Amino acid sequence: MSSVTYPRRKLTNSIMMGLCVLAAAIGIAWLALILGALLYKGIAGLSLGVFTQMTPPPGEAGGLLNAIAGSLAMSIIAMLVGTPIGILAGTFMAEYGRFSRLTVIVRFINDILLSAPSIVVGLFVYEMLVVPMGHFSAIAGSFALAVLVIPVIVRTTEDMLNLVPNALREAGTAIGAPRWIVIRSVAYRAASSGIVTGILLAIARISGETAPLLFTALNNQFWSSNLNAPMASLPVTIFQFALSPYEEWQQLAWTGALIITLTVLGLSIVARSLTGRKEDR
Repeated sequence: MSSVTYPRRKLTNSIMMGLCVLAAAIGIAWLALILGALLYKGIAGLSLGVFTQMTPPPGEAGGLLNAIAGSLAMSIIAMLVGTPIGILAGTFMAEYGRFSRLTVIVRFINDILLSAPSIVVGLFVYEMLVVPMGHFSAIAGSFALAVLVIPVIVRTTEDMLNLVPNALREAGTAIGAPRWIVIRSVAYRAASSGIVTGILLAIARISGETAPLLFTALNNQFWSSNLNAPMASLPVTIFQFALSPYEEWQQLAWTGALIITLTVLGLSIVARSLTGRKEDR
């Protein structure tokens, strides 16, 4: 290497490194500003009443109990529907049809669904369920969230099972175990932390979704346990309260946003810890 080329490459490397650090610093700074504003304005309204009182009428104090309960109900139903479908589809793609044409097609469609805007999913479920039923409902909202859950779990399950060494499967087959037992007792056990991580990431994915619920579950100012009727949800309530001219509603919107952010942050930390534990093994 000539004496002229080396200093030039070193200078280029230093410039690129500086640009990368600058870009990372800008991103972290904006994130810190957003989280700082959220903490500053959200903690001011955080109290026990937020979790024990219903959403209030204009100009009065209240809480977010019905919105939190509605979000939990629809998210749980979405996970109960989407998790088995996602795991089974990912299992087929990784264990039974790894090199089949059907797997290629399913993987392509799954990638499209992963990147599809959630509002498109909401419009799809609106046409498929809300219009034929003639009304909004929590069932439609749960179905929309389930459609968002499935691609995440499919991709994670397939990737985690593909990382399981074939030697483990061959060892199970060598002792005469059927294939489904090898998958259940060997492959699933080896990939369990990764699959659980995918499930947690899917929960975080749907925790703050607003657009699909606007087209499906709509909202409800009051407590409702009827899944065949409109139901309140925390993201939609935040959206509506943030746009309102009432100071009490705006404060609840900040507090609700803080609750969702802390929930997603907690799920992300748990998912990250599971991934790190798997790598340590």
